[in-house]
Amino acid sequence: MSTKQAIRATTAELQKLASRGRWHVIQTVADAKAGHIGGPLSAMDLLVSLYFNELSVDPNSPQEPSRDRFILSKGHCAIGLYAVLALRGYFPVEELATFDQGASRLQGHPDMKLTPGVDSSSGSLGQGLSAGAGMALAAKRLGADFHTWVMLGDGELEEGMVWEAVHTGRRFKLDNLTAVVDLNGLQQYGWPVTEEGDRFDRSNPWAGVDLTGVFSGFGWNVINIDGHDFDEIQASFDRVRELRGSGKPTVILAKTTKGKGVSFAEGTHKWHNGVATQDQLTTAAAELGQTFEGETK
Repeated sequence: MSTKQAIRATTAELQKLASRGRWHVIQTVADAKAGHIGGPLSAMDLLVSLYFNELSVDPNSPQEPSRDRFILSKGHCAIGLYAVLALRGYFPVEELATFDQGASRLQGHPDMKLTPGVDSSSGSLGQGLSAGAGMALAAKRLGADFHTWVMLGDGELEEGMVWEAVHTGRRFKLDNLTAVVDLNGLQQYGWPVTEEGDRFDRSNPWAGVDLTGVFSGFGWNVINIDGHDFDEIQASFDRVRELRGSGKPTVILAKTTKGKGVSFAEGTHKWHNGVATQDQLTTAAAELGQTFEGETK
């Protein structure tokens, strides 16, 4: 792990930041009239914990060679990352209002050539862990001390390229690589079904599969946590540091709730994406402890 120190926020501070981040997600998407909601909300506590309690980064020097790397492999959740990057100081919070506009630095999927703090462009699902493995391998070859983190979705794990990267991580002893899986148990689509009605089974894509055993079988360290419990999240980060030198990459399997924090979005695939109405924004603001005066575009 880098010798530089990350910000150390208290649990209360992290909770407030996560509420602000969730509000920025739902309000920004409403302003843009398009975007994803469920995944950014399920991942928010993890993202806030990473950027305010773990990653060794400097918003004033986003290309610092010794920085830790973070890749949002599930790139459709970009607005969640942008909200946290803004709160961390990479660009003004007000810039979130430009999300998904033609000339904006904040496109619908992360673009490393445009957005300060984005280490890898993403959006085509399944590719982020391979990019992260490459960064971790480069650090090993160069004798660099930075750590590489990759966040994936559970539906994204259905991509075969993920498992090629999983195999590669152990083969090259990438103990400077950590994957964080946002296990929110819902995906936009899913396995086709033959019954009349909904054409897809969107429920837990890994139901009945022992993911701990699968990753362990590939030679990874595995940590299981509640992805909304800040103490468990921090303990997993501490454990990752302890495992440096083990010769094995680590995966954090974080159980989360899709749409977490906003009652009408929680636990429903229909809010994988969506645009909140003015009434729904009022509800979300109240639940998240934020101010809303009905002034979205």
